[in-house]
Amino acid sequence: MIRDAEELGQRIGIAAACDSLGVPRSSLYRRRQPRPPAARSRPTPARALSAQERAAVRETLNSERFRDSAPRQVYAELLDDDKVYLCHWSTMYRILNEHQEVRERRDQLQHPAAVKPVLLATAANQVWSWDITQLPGPTKGVAYYLYVIIDIFSRYVPGWLLAEREAASLAETLISETCTKQGILPAQLTLHADRGGPMRAKTMAQLLADLEVSKSHSRPYTPDDNPYSEAHFKTMKYRPDFPGRFASKQLALAWSRSFFEWYNHHHRHTGLALMTP
Repeated sequence: MIRDAEELGQRIGIAAACDSLGVPRSSLYRRRQPRPPAARSRPTPARALSAQERAAVRETLNSERFRDSAPRQVYAELLDDDKVYLCHWSTMYRILNEHQEVRERRDQLQHPAAVKPVLLATAANQVWSWDITQLPGPTKGVAYYLYVIIDIFSRYVPGWLLAEREAASLAETLISETCTKQGILPAQLTLHADRGGPMRAKTMAQLLADLEVSKSHSRPYTPDDNPYSEAHFKTMKYRPDFPGRFASKQLALAWSRSFFEWYNHHHRHTGLALMTP
């Protein structure tokens, strides 16, 4: 096409020929210019390190003394302490890059991939899920903390607690009293929770060990690994009578009592074929 534009341009002019054939004039002019000679390979500088010197630099960088240090630190330490100059630190980086060693060269602890917890129950009081949610208080910055335990098989709430703070000690009291009330036997129950502070507290782990209750936790940064508690809180906060804020703890406590009475005995749960917990 460009050759046709050149031939036509000799008769009607370059601009008219390019316009009629739809060829950019810049492409035509570029074709007329002579091609530059092939780029020559860069000559080796006279002061370049020899193969033996480069091997010595790499051996120094990977030595026991410097294997945990960055090339800049090695460069400075050799000059300051040993009065030795091997090369510039940029050259050290190039030497390491030739051997794919520009990375964290220390052995790093590899954490195994977190396994998604499997919550499966074939009868009541086999697996409980628990969590803590906030009920807005009378003013901004004030909230009440609702601790709720839910049985994932029956969706029944065997225990709950309303407090003015979030603490592992309160959760331990709730879990211990609920296990006693429900007659939980050793090795009967698995308790699932997310990875909040009270859930991972050392005292909580000791309590579960004393009760012989197995513990289960959600994966890090995976809130949907605790779906039963999250769905329960959504049901609660989407109730038509759920207030925007509670004027006092007594009012929050009274509302919670009426809600759990309705939830346990009257709520037709879609996960239970529209039966009540």
